[in-house]
Amino acid sequence: MIRERLGKELLYFDGGMGTLLQERGLEPGELPETWNLTHAEEIREIHRSYIEAGSDIILTNTFGANALKFHDDTYSLEQIVTSAVGHVRAAAETAGAGRPIYTALDIGPTGKLLKPMGDLDFETAYEAFKEVMICGEKAGADLIHIETMSDTYELKAAVLAAKENTSLPVFATTIFDERGKLLTGADVPSVIALLEGLRVDALGINCGMGPVQMFPVLEQFLKYSSLPVIVKPNAGLPKQRDGQTYYDVSPEEFAEDLEKIVEMGAAAVGGCCGTTPAHIRAMTERCRACSLIPVTEKEYTVVSSYGRSVFLGEGTKIIGERINPTGKKRFKQALKEHDLDYVLREGIMQQDKGAHILDVNVGLPDIDEPALMREVVQELQSVTNLPLQIDTVDPEAMEGALRIYNGKAMVNSVSGKQESMNTVFPLIRKYGGVVIGLTLDENGIPADAEGRVQIARRIIGEAAKYGIRKKDIVIDALAMTISSEPEGAKVTLETLRRLRDEVGVCTVLGVSNISFGLPSRPTV
Repeated sequence: MIRERLGKELLYFDGGMGTLLQERGLEPGELPETWNLTHAEEIREIHRSYIEAGSDIILTNTFGANALKFHDDTYSLEQIVTSAVGHVRAAAETAGAGRPIYTALDIGPTGKLLKPMGDLDFETAYEAFKEVMICGEKAGADLIHIETMSDTYELKAAVLAAKENTSLPVFATTIFDERGKLLTGADVPSVIALLEGLRVDALGINCGMGPVQMFPVLEQFLKYSSLPVIVKPNAGLPKQRDGQTYYDVSPEEFAEDLEKIVEMGAAAVGGCCGTTPAHIRAMTERCRACSLIPVTEKEYTVVSSYGRSVFLGEGTKIIGERINPTGKKRFKQALKEHDLDYVLREGIMQQDKGAHILDVNVGLPDIDEPALMREVVQELQSVTNLPLQIDTVDPEAMEGALRIYNGKAMVNSVSGKQESMNTVFPLIRKYGGVVIGLTLDENGIPADAEGRVQIARRIIGEAAKYGIRKKDIVIDALAMTISSEPEGAKVTLETLRRLRDEVGVCTVLGVSNISFGLPSRPTV
């Protein structure tokens, strides 16, 4: 199994497919995937040449094979995908490599932007990916490789389709520009936060740049990722000569640059546009003597949106809590009247005032909270790039929001009650997120710091059973109303100190709770 080798030994991908097909006669406008059926031997020969060059992982010729992008009434998607997987497996048998060769089902973007930046619905994209992935696993693929993604929303749809409908390992790589941004605005930490939360097996970068141009982006991946990092550059930058596109990095230069990339810490390397078996052969020969740098667990606590990452534990972060009907007559009215413009204005106002994260709570009696929560989350993502905090006790509303959210959300909240942990932790495991742990349980809120710290430890321990790491938990020490509990502030502060010094976990506090019920509250 490739999971057993990943991160323990250096693995090699293959290189480009499109350029080689063009050299063999692929016409402009002709769908490359149809060659799986019309030019089977040429496809197998390309795969064999990469295996002979030293590749361990061979991508199927299915980059554009999805219902939204592949339009050819002559062949079905199932025919295309089944034949593509078969060609890699056949090439591996005839190449006689004497080592395991892994068939990677290649999944490219749909070619459409998802809402709100485009017109493609999230679940429609999901279904398109799902169809191909089910066919690929049935045909015998060893893993799914999602690549060249420039939109985290589409990336999430593809990863969920893979995780929910197959048992295959999932690799995911994205295409960055030289600013370290995706087309839709995501930075490196936000991409990593999303993919680690969704529990892919490896992540990284491909296409868009040559090896040298990828160095700064790779440095960020290696700084923030706790997973093996994949790097697949182009053979330099595309140029034009006599009306033809070519790439300006030779196999020897490519190999030298990839050696540096491996020495930086990449766990799997290969090539993208413009690379050939000669590039891959030079790379594998040059990198054979390289030692793999072990992947280390990074301890950053990160929440993200489609275009912004927020690191908790690095200075004080403000969570705006005005998107919440509690004690707000006008907000309740807006929810009942479906006045989403009012809700969105509250979000924009809080961003303008300096909030780093926006809490989203739409819970009211006689309202379809799951449906409204999904709608509000989608609409907020169209007007603000702040990460969102999903605030609900309704499991259906929580799951719907986490599924549709474009990023790694904060989740408010889980408590020390066993029922709460049984409900919330499976959702965090599936969709990712940073969850707030409330220091209360079936017996209520402990009166002393020791009791609250014990609950925090229990929450962290229970989360670990689901594979949720401590870095993805933020503990709320609970600020009590000072008018009813004059000593409560001291207990809260002591709890915060112990959580920081003894437990080593990030903390959050609803400081406005202290003044609840006091006269002249705005002054306080």
